[in-house]
Amino acid sequence: MFILDWLRTGVSWVLVQFHQLLSTFMDSASGWTWALSIVGLVIVIRILLIPLFVKQIRAQRNLQIIQPQMKEIQKKYAGDRERQSQEMMKLYRETGTNPLASCLPILLQAPIFFALFSVLQGIANRVPEGVFNWPQYAYLMVEAREASIFGVPLYATFWLADEVAVDGFDPMNTRVLAFILIILMSSTTFLTQRQLIVKNTAPGNPMVKQQKILLYVFPVVFAVGGVNFPIGVLIYWFTTNLWTMGQQFYVIRNSPQPGTPAFEAQQARKEAKKKNKGGTTETEEVTDTMSVTPERVQPKRTTRSNRSPNKKKKK
Repeated sequence: MFILDWLRTGVSWVLVQFHQLLSTFMDSASGWTWALSIVGLVIVIRILLIPLFVKQIRAQRNLQIIQPQMKEIQKKYAGDRERQSQEMMKLYRETGTNPLASCLPILLQAPIFFALFSVLQGIANRVPEGVFNWPQYAYLMVEAREASIFGVPLYATFWLADEVAVDGFDPMNTRVLAFILIILMSSTTFLTQRQLIVKNTAPGNPMVKQQKILLYVFPVVFAVGGVNFPIGVLIYWFTTNLWTMGQQFYVIRNSPQPGTPAFEAQQARKEAKKKNKGGTTETEEVTDTMSVTPERVQPKRTTRSNRSPNKKKKK
């Protein structure tokens, strides 16, 4: 497929560029150099996805605002699903809300995920993908295949761990590292979804049930599918989950949706800040007042005649 070929080229090019940059102060053949190159790929992708992330936040906020209207439509057309869907679409158009916008960052990462998977799979099978086909980068193909972290090659998977023995690697080390990364990937997926539901979702939101289902479904899907993911892909997904958690925490804390626990917490922080600011001002004023001492007035020098004006002069 042309699009996937283009993505393989883009993903592999970013990997190679970060590898060459890191190789200026790290061992070029080290697996950690390639692992950090994958982290660099995550950073580039997530920066490019920031505009979509902003749209996702706006879509979630709009959905939160129109929840009362959605409930009215569901109640009014409870027995007519077709009319209910028509009214919902009409409401979305009138309010400029796109329910799919909240899924865009995840959906757009999927092709990149498969492109990286394909590149690492090509390294495992000695079939160069992307820029590894270019003459100037052909030597990196062998280097990437021989690179390892904790004695495990980046192309190895939990399911096919025995195959790494051919290249002199330990299958048990491969299973242990893959298992740890699968747990980390699944747990961070769970915590990211939980953070969104617990802190930034209103109690009466009808979408909470769907989100709670996904809260448990996604980690299970990643855990089951993770046994077939190369170590490099597990590193990619774990890193992007950490980025999502941090980015989401910042947004929830500083721009929460109205009516959510995060919004109430933000208002409480603002009130506490105002009280502290007011208390500090009063204390400063009292301190300034107490510190001011009256100036000592020096008596004016007067002549002897002025000191006793009523005294009679001797004759």
